[in-house]
Amino acid sequence: MTAFETPEHHDVLVIGGGPAGSTAAAILAEKGREVLVLEREKFPRYSVGESLMPYCYFTLERLGVVDRLKTSRFPKKYSVQFVSLAGEVSQPFYFFQHLKHEASTTWQVLRSEFDQMLLDNARRKGASVLEETTATGLVYQDGAVAGVRTVDKSGATREFSSPMTIDATGRAAFSANKNHWRIRDEHLNRTAIWTYYEGALRDPGLDEGATTIAYLPEKGWFWYIPLADNVVSVGLVAQKQYLFKREREPAAIFEREIGNNPWIKQHLAEGHRSGPYRVTGDYSYRSRYSAADGLILAGDSFAFLDPVFSSGIFLALKSGEWAADAVDEALRANDFSAARFEQYGTQLCRGIEAMRKLVYAFYDKEFSFRQLMKAHPDLRGDLTDCLIGNLFRDFGQLFQAAAELVPLPDPLDHGQSLRNQGGIQGRADSASRAETAATRSPV
Repeated sequence: MTAFETPEHHDVLVIGGGPAGSTAAAILAEKGREVLVLEREKFPRYSVGESLMPYCYFTLERLGVVDRLKTSRFPKKYSVQFVSLAGEVSQPFYFFQHLKHEASTTWQVLRSEFDQMLLDNARRKGASVLEETTATGLVYQDGAVAGVRTVDKSGATREFSSPMTIDATGRAAFSANKNHWRIRDEHLNRTAIWTYYEGALRDPGLDEGATTIAYLPEKGWFWYIPLADNVVSVGLVAQKQYLFKREREPAAIFEREIGNNPWIKQHLAEGHRSGPYRVTGDYSYRSRYSAADGLILAGDSFAFLDPVFSSGIFLALKSGEWAADAVDEALRANDFSAARFEQYGTQLCRGIEAMRKLVYAFYDKEFSFRQLMKAHPDLRGDLTDCLIGNLFRDFGQLFQAAAELVPLPDPLDHGQSLRNQGGIQGRADSASRAETAATRSPV
């Protein structure tokens, strides 16, 4: 782009066309806003994280895609179940026993098809989408974000302007990384290795589409998620030092751990691997800020929490929905300051903290759901609420009971909106200088 070209202007720019970005774009476009989605890949594209929580339903209903899901080929999910190291299966948490609503039936989705459905829905609502277009930088005006610079697959650069930008770039965490905001949750530092099997065993009846969490030594675990076309997504999550204690190759590690849980071994014995092994680490983090002047973060670009309870897509959908509503109100008021988004950050962090406590408890060697429910059977409904995504409510009694068994974390003190103190760009520059100085320090 030359200095004489005028940036293309939109009401809202959305960076990323995954579940958070597509949700925000669809809602804003339906409200009559001129929305542009900037997506670096060409859909459909691969993504992991296939299991939906029941409370995804309510955002999906607002988007108008529930009927498409009902007629899709995605397996129905009625429950989540846990398998001990000895291969013993828990009583499944059947969602319909607690939630008397059709939302209690949810789905195990192929993300390539599910994400395409959501992005196409945003287009139908009126959002414009530029695929194979990568954001390279934020544009600032008077300390506030006022646009995005991009490069497309041909190498051509462009600049887009807007009073509001929604960062929905997923685990790439574009703004958090650019501004040095990404803070890891070191206690939840885990590594995942996963692949896909065809023809693996499925449990009968209502349990055919269940998400299964199967325990491994030292509080590791397998996920087992039945998908369409007789395919199962199966992966293991554990601390890096445990996974790589002997073998170094993902295939060898995976095969070793299959032998550590009889249920997994039995279920995979009937199938064959049909996909490559994939590995990722740096599992849990949260951005120092959820919003700044002219900018709001949604989905994994703001926070990623260990996926043991399948909260990722739910938090992406819900944050995309809330971000859209907050941005629409900002446009109505012609006020794009970070202060407008304080409620967004507070509300989102409240739900994430509830799930975070449950994840911490899960990884504690002294904790078991069976023990918790035996001591407090009256709290089974509260626990199920966490497992279905009804996170934005008071869980004081549940976590007080869990704290009798294991220590639980205090809420993180970051994740709120950035009040303007010299502007977002000034803050980013200061953080970068501090990081450089720390790196060069001889101490």
